[in-house]
Amino acid sequence: MAKKSKGNRVQVILECTEHKATGKPGTSRYITTKNRKNTPERLELKKFNSKLNKYTVHKEIK
Repeated sequence: MAKKSKGNRVQVILECTEHKATGKPGTSRYITTKNRKNTPERLELKKFNSKLNKYTVHKEIK
């Protein structure tokens, strides 16, 4: 069975911001974890978008 996490670390989904504007099908998403206590605001990281074949800004959703 999976252990319940009592800590501040949560899973977040990062989605590409530039991909929506291009109109191409599909989307670039990454799953990562963050410490909710140290970073309460939404994450913004530069990640590789394989559909656009370049590094773009990915923002936290949900």
